[in-house]
Amino acid sequence: MFETLIEKLHNPKTRYITLETTPRHDADFTPVIDTLQKLGLHEKVDGFSTTDNPLAKLKFNAIVAAFLLQQRFNKPVLATMSMRDRNKIALQSDLLGANGIDVRAILALTGDPAKISDQPAAKGVFEGDSTMLLDIIKCFNAGIDYAGREFGIKPKPIYPFAVSNAFAKNPKTLLKKFIKKLEHGAQGIITQPVFGVENALELLELFEEAKTASGTKEGTLILGLFPVTRLRTAQFLSSHVPGIHVPKSWIDTLYEAHEKGEKEEEKRGLSMSTELFEAILEVHPKIHLMTANRFTLAKKLLENL
Repeated sequence: MFETLIEKLHNPKTRYITLETTPRHDADFTPVIDTLQKLGLHEKVDGFSTTDNPLAKLKFNAIVAAFLLQQRFNKPVLATMSMRDRNKIALQSDLLGANGIDVRAILALTGDPAKISDQPAAKGVFEGDSTMLLDIIKCFNAGIDYAGREFGIKPKPIYPFAVSNAFAKNPKTLLKKFIKKLEHGAQGIITQPVFGVENALELLELFEEAKTASGTKEGTLILGLFPVTRLRTAQFLSSHVPGIHVPKSWIDTLYEAHEKGEKEEEKRGLSMSTELFEAILEVHPKIHLMTANRFTLAKKLLENL
């Protein structure tokens, strides 16, 4: 299952699409899985991801959610693990547990700051950034823990992924981060959402430069895509989410549509998002689709595949 996913990831001619899922503030992840199945999305994507308490808000566990998705659909799932909530002992313990239930694609994140949490006086751990987790995975794949002790029963192979901004005023900032994460073993690096083919091409050029600088042959860039059908969403992403740049043309178009009513706004937003999705597939068919659990929107984008 994971070997097939990685093979698709690294083959430049093969389409690779994963869909993000966000566990809810509930004790059951099944309703999310049921929705995915009802919409037939498991038949349209190569795999899923599960987020790990995004924005430091309490949600259902990402590793367990990944296991449940894999059980239902027999599709690989990238389980996110955040450095915010675990020290190196807990990280390794969770990795061992995940390995035991065959959750072996791990998306390493540093994590949003604990100060924005919905839990009173929550404190972040942050023993290191996401590259520490990538290094831990490298150790596990060599049959040892982070302290160098050999495992009696070695873990099955783990496939590490990382994330990156899609935009920076100084492109060298992105280049340095690409190099760092490739050097620490990331198989795939998922970007924040892109909103233009030019942005995608710039990222791909930087990534190839980073591969050369790091001496890495296998790393692959995965372009994030977030379909936007509301002016307020575009404005929020542009103004409040670091590393995302929504072009003025998108905001202007959505503003004009907004003035004509909600239906026209959604129609124009979906049209732009669909065109972007199809254009990016032509340029680089490696996409991670993020819809904030608006899975009917994901279906509209994917239905022609």
